[in-house]
Amino acid sequence: MFASWTGYVRLAGRAATVGVLALVGAGCGKDDNPTQPPPGKIEITFYTNRDGNFEIYAMNTDGTGQRNLTNNAASDQIPAWSPDGNRIAFESTRDGSTSEIYVMNGDGTGQTRLTNNSADDYGPVWSPNGSKIAFVSFRDGNDEIYVMNADGTGQTRLTNNSTYDSAPTWSPDGSKIAFHTSSRVYVMNADGTGQAPLMTSSGEDFDPAWSPDGSKIAFGSNRDGNSEIYVMNADGTGQTRVTNNSASDYEPAWSRDGSKIAFVSQRDGNEEIYVMNANGSSQMRLTNNPASDAEPDWSPLR
Repeated sequence: MFASWTGYVRLAGRAATVGVLALVGAGCGKDDNPTQPPPGKIEITFYTNRDGNFEIYAMNTDGTGQRNLTNNAASDQIPAWSPDGNRIAFESTRDGSTSEIYVMNGDGTGQTRLTNNSADDYGPVWSPNGSKIAFVSFRDGNDEIYVMNADGTGQTRLTNNSTYDSAPTWSPDGSKIAFHTSSRVYVMNADGTGQAPLMTSSGEDFDPAWSPDGSKIAFGSNRDGNSEIYVMNADGTGQTRVTNNSASDYEPAWSRDGSKIAFVSQRDGNEEIYVMNANGSSQMRLTNNPASDAEPDWSPLR
C-alpha cells in the first residue's frame, strides 16, 4: 500500500497519509475480550488493517496466536513495547483527524492518551530504562523528533531542521538516538546535541533499528534499486545487505536477544511480517493475510 521505502514515504507524507487512513472514532475504547499471554512468553506486535481499519495485533514469535489488542473505529498504528514488557505505546487518530501518542497495558487494557496536539504526533519508541518516549511530531510545521516522560509530561524537541526528521531508535545504553533525516541515517546524543550522519550512500537509507547489544544498527535502503534490509556497525562501518529480493523489504526490528530480525516484505504482493536470523538466513513468513501487516516489535520475556 506504500511505496517501496515505506518508512520514508510514511513520514515525509504524513499529513496526507493520516488524512486518508484516519477514521474518526469513539473515545478510548479497548478490546472487548483482551487476552493476556502466560508468563514466560515473547510476542511480536504489529499493526494491520485486516478488520477494515488499522488495529494493533500481537502474535507468538512463530506467527501463531494472532489477536487484536485494540478495537476502535479509528486508526491504531506503530506499536512499541516498553522495556519491562508491561506496556505498549502506539499512535491513534481516535480523538480526531490527527495522530496522538497513546499507551496501553500489554494485554490491550488501560488505553491512555499521552499527547494532545492539533498536529500529528506519532512513531513512539521507549528509552531503554522506560522513563522516556521519543516520538515524531509535525507541530512545528515539519516532522521533528521530540522526547517526553513516559507519562506524557516534559515534551521537548530534540531536532530543529528545515527537512523532516523521523524514525528515532535509542542506543541500548540510552545515550544516543539514531534517526532518519534527509535521505540518511543520523545519530545524536539523547539530548539532541551532536547530530551527524552515520554514512552516505547512493540511495535512500531509513528505518534504523539499534541492536540490543549496541554494536549494530539494522536499516532499510534502496541503494540497490529496491528496498532491502542492511546491517552495519554502530559507527556506520561494515554495511552488509541481509535481504535480497525483487520486492521491498523494510522496517527491521531486532529480537531482544539480538539473534533475529523481524521485518516487513511485499514479496507476496502485500505487506507481511517476516523473521530471519540476524545474518539474513532462514527467512520465514509469520503473517499471511490479504490486508497489510506492518511495523513489528518484539516484547521482552514476559
